[in-house]
Amino acid sequence: MPIYRLSNDILFPDPSLAEEDGLLALDGDLSPERLILAYSNGIFPWFSEDEPILWWSPDPRFVIYPKDVRISHSMKKLLKKNKYRVSFDTCFRDVISNCSNLRKEEGTWITNEMIEAYCKLHKLGFAHSVETWYEDKLVGGLYGVSMGKCFFGESMFSTMDNASKVAFINLSTVLEEKTFVVIDCQVYTAYIPLNEFRN
Repeated sequence: MPIYRLSNDILFPDPSLAEEDGLLALDGDLSPERLILAYSNGIFPWFSEDEPILWWSPDPRFVIYPKDVRISHSMKKLLKKNKYRVSFDTCFRDVISNCSNLRKEEGTWITNEMIEAYCKLHKLGFAHSVETWYEDKLVGGLYGVSMGKCFFGESMFSTMDNASKVAFINLSTVLEEKTFVVIDCQVYTAYIPLNEFRN
């Protein structure tokens, strides 16, 4: 199937037309209007610095259901110690910047253009962050996009053991309380520590 080239019009082809690897379209922009339309249709941008904007909609995709998250015995012990403090939406730019910086050596899709675009989404109430603190220092966290009853997880970082896992557990708890249906992780990566969320 062809890869669709987007114009200045804020629209996307049907996600069912994506390539086998999930690639659907290229070009366009990262305006809030286009990003909101993309996420509303299960589409997200993912590209490197030297590439055009690439839009993806993989099928199947990797999802986690908040109601099914189970915390391992070792993580329960850590949480009881209250080693870390967790907050929500207190320093979105710092979280996304840390996610970008920790991946620069291996290549990151979180370019400066992406950071600015998601900061705009955050100001509009669509993008959110979870922060993990140790003695008033930001040591972990994650960010993503909230759309309807779905949270699209974008990236996480950690500079201390288990700090991003603590952020994720707190996020899943809040999403379950708010009756969110799914955390869309889009594609599986080694940064998603599934073994820590099982009994």
